[in-house]
Amino acid sequence: MGSFVLIRWLTLVFLLGAATIVPLWKIVSKAGYPGALCLLLFIPGVNWAALWIFAFSRWPSSRN
Repeated sequence: MGSFVLIRWLTLVFLLGAATIVPLWKIVSKAGYPGALCLLLFIPGVNWAALWIFAFSRWPSSRN
């Protein structure tokens, strides 16, 4: 029974992680930043700083 709960938990974490990482990666890439920066959003504390930086800095894709 314990292994079943572990498998369900791991599946849920994987699906939610994939459902979050893929769109964030696309958004960050379209903004002109490296897509891997979206992984910063999963670090507590750093995620707030990253959101503020993304929101209020000039995006590389909009620079001419």
